[in-house]
Amino acid sequence: MPFQALGRIERAWLALVFVASLVYLWGLNSPYAPTNGDEMVYVHIARMTAESGNWLPLQSEIVGTRNTKPPLLFWQAMVAGQWGDQWTLAALRLPSILYTFATTAILAIFTWRFSGHVRTACLAALLYLLFFSTFRYGRVYLTSAPETFWLALPMWWLLWRHRPDQPNQPNQPSDQEESRSEIGWGTYSLFGLALGLGAAYKSFALIAPAAAAVWCAVLYSSVGASQRPLQWRHLWRTTAGVTWSTVIGLAIFALWFVLDPDPTSVWQEFVVAENAGKMSNAQGYWHAALWGAYPMWTQLLAYPENAGLLFFIVVGLFWGLARLALRTSTYTDMAPHHRVLLVWLVVWLVIFTIPSQRSARYLIPVMPALAIVLALLWDRIATAWFALTLLVMVPALIMLARIGWVMGDMGIADPGEIAITLIAACAGIAGAIAGLAYKPWRKAAALTTVLAVYATFTCMVQPLSNARAAYGQEVQTRLAGRSVAVPNGFTGQYERFHFVLRGAKMTPYDAEGRNTGAYQPEMSPAERLDYLLAQFDAVVWLQDDLSQVNPTCAPTCQVIGTRWHVKSRHKSGEITWQNLWHPEQWLFRKEWLISSKML
Repeated sequence: MPFQALGRIERAWLALVFVASLVYLWGLNSPYAPTNGDEMVYVHIARMTAESGNWLPLQSEIVGTRNTKPPLLFWQAMVAGQWGDQWTLAALRLPSILYTFATTAILAIFTWRFSGHVRTACLAALLYLLFFSTFRYGRVYLTSAPETFWLALPMWWLLWRHRPDQPNQPNQPSDQEESRSEIGWGTYSLFGLALGLGAAYKSFALIAPAAAAVWCAVLYSSVGASQRPLQWRHLWRTTAGVTWSTVIGLAIFALWFVLDPDPTSVWQEFVVAENAGKMSNAQGYWHAALWGAYPMWTQLLAYPENAGLLFFIVVGLFWGLARLALRTSTYTDMAPHHRVLLVWLVVWLVIFTIPSQRSARYLIPVMPALAIVLALLWDRIATAWFALTLLVMVPALIMLARIGWVMGDMGIADPGEIAITLIAACAGIAGAIAGLAYKPWRKAAALTTVLAVYATFTCMVQPLSNARAAYGQEVQTRLAGRSVAVPNGFTGQYERFHFVLRGAKMTPYDAEGRNTGAYQPEMSPAERLDYLLAQFDAVVWLQDDLSQVNPTCAPTCQVIGTRWHVKSRHKSGEITWQNLWHPEQWLFRKEWLISSKML
């Protein structure tokens, strides 16, 4: 449909999707982009492997992490970073963005074919981009965006096959007609290729839910279309086809063992430790499943949890569907493409309730289906759930604006950066107030307010992410080839210093670091700093408390550079209702680059 033919409403929705896409791209190089600690572990493995000059074996200095993920994830980073020549966070993360945008475009096209409305298609795309699981795991250098794209391809094919604009079929097709409609072996082979590539990004275990979803979707949708009992021939043919797809997928993944010079380590570290370990529990399976750290019932909240800021809207969707199921027999009369979407959601949920370690992240590859279902049933969700969402977003925006304002008072952000943060926050708050005051605007206001939260956060951390917040070129030149001790805090987090001190030799001085372990953690901070300065050419040291104006080694040491550090791990009592409005007391600390030698 030409852009000129769209109405004002459709253009507004397209503009909103465009703005969301810009928010995804803006701040892509920021070390404070929403992520989790595993990103730096994967970046470390990719960098070490690239420095080795070989595709395999994978390399790592961190104990027990060398083969925690298949090589395709790291090869992607090595190519994107040009084997170290363009080693920036933006370059490493760009492929994830492209995968996410490709998935978004596909689900938007399918939603448009199902609904016939551009507005609904834009709504599905926007919902997917606003899911926190997408913003957190489909934007940075992690595995969710690639695996979501590849593992979804067979389901997209099935949805296309059962799209509602297909010519009407007779209610009782003959056996010959059913035979002609069977999925061919070539198609099942392509399914296997997609499953294998998805598994090669994360784990062979993902083939199980993906293949099971295809098997159930083919059978469930075909039974609904023919309105006749399941035929044994069709069951056997589908089972054989999906089995063939599974074999191909596993064969592609198994190439890792063939190509890697050390397949024994791959088996021990990846298959046994990383995967099989999640199926066992010292407490006993059922005891852990019912009362352990990952009880089964928590997985029922996986989809709302992945939705993040849209949590209450997804809960409202399921609440409405549950009430509808109790009143009618709609589920027995669903169209084939609706059945495919339902199977996609249910099968993954059931299968990932089985492992002893359960996490909402395992269901991220199914979030495109949830976005489509949300968009198709958008008008049936009660507005109360959207009002609740708006009420939660207002204090979040106020707090983000407050942090941005304090950053200006502390000299971290300049007036222009503060203004942009406040404008984004005020736009979101105004949208929330408008949605709460005028009911017809409430649903659209909920989405724009959530988008404003993402935009405000990105604006707020920008002063901590630009070139002004990094160590200058002169400092990097002085430390090239020098040994620098850096904090770690969490496994692999010291890797982030390779982006700000290029060419230096990093050594973490905390326990969760390299094979060398911690450096005198039992010492007092002042004694430990003196010890580290004697062992290394330079030390990156974090301010112990706000009263500390200079590092304890002064004046015998030299401060080469200073940056602001955002404190992410807080002890009990550090954040209270009394100091919540004063983030300068609990959020920011200085980071000193110190040396006791003439560099």
